[in-house]
Amino acid sequence: MRIGVDLGNTEIEVLALADDGSTRRRERVPTGAARYEEVLDTIKSLVGMVEHELGVSASVGIGLPGSVSAKTGLIKNSNSTYLIGADFMKDVGRTLGREVRIENDANCFTLAEATDGAAANAHVVFGVILDAGVGAGIVVDRKILGGANAIAGEWGHNPLPWSSDAESAHVRCYCGKSGCIEQFTSAAGLQRAYKLHSGLFVSVDEIARAVATGDASALRCLAEYEGRLARALASAINLLDPDVIVLGGALVKIPWDYQSLHDAVARYAFTDRLDTKFVSAVHGDSATARGAAMLWPT
Repeated sequence: MRIGVDLGNTEIEVLALADDGSTRRRERVPTGAARYEEVLDTIKSLVGMVEHELGVSASVGIGLPGSVSAKTGLIKNSNSTYLIGADFMKDVGRTLGREVRIENDANCFTLAEATDGAAANAHVVFGVILDAGVGAGIVVDRKILGGANAIAGEWGHNPLPWSSDAESAHVRCYCGKSGCIEQFTSAAGLQRAYKLHSGLFVSVDEIARAVATGDASALRCLAEYEGRLARALASAINLLDPDVIVLGGALVKIPWDYQSLHDAVARYAFTDRLDTKFVSAVHGDSATARGAAMLWPT
């Protein structure tokens, strides 16, 4: 049995994955105040609970925002900023008393969807998480493409392409730069867009409900968001030409018209016919934890 952990900004999920791919146990708890030592203790408690209930000792893989620096061995590029500079691999291994494999959360998400999910067995898969942050992973023939700098897929920290004059008043990103794709296509980006149209700053769930009821401000906001996401995805397609793009995260709960998104991307992609498929993650909120478990072979 393999255990996967999704160390999210707001929640931590643990998932026990049987050798046949079935889920044996799943638990999700709030991340809380995200104090480093408390997060380590929570992971230890969740893993211990699952192993005790199932009566086994398992391998552990963890998906987290950011990646491990090849230069220092410490966490870099995390929007959970308390992790930046931490020797997480060493600390979590010490806490659990075993070797632990860790990987970027979007890479884990994409691995799960490319293995037995929405893009099962596709050659090149680009997996996108649209949530509090915007992450992406690349999987080729069911293997994560990490890159020489462990940043493959960090497309959210490129500038929003084909920006309009209005978009040129860039929003500052936590990474220190301005105008990042993440600032336009994350939950906060959608919320800012909705506020501009309606005067109200509300949750993503409320925007989704407004879209479902045909609210004019919500529909205008969604159309604007779709155009920005389409430009961003077209830039990824022009570079990678993936077979499938899998979308996951909180924003995918909004009622999307994938044909409309496809057509919008096609206007910017450098091709006469866009054959890339756009699909929603079938493993939902558990895709990252599932992919983290898959960091260990059966």
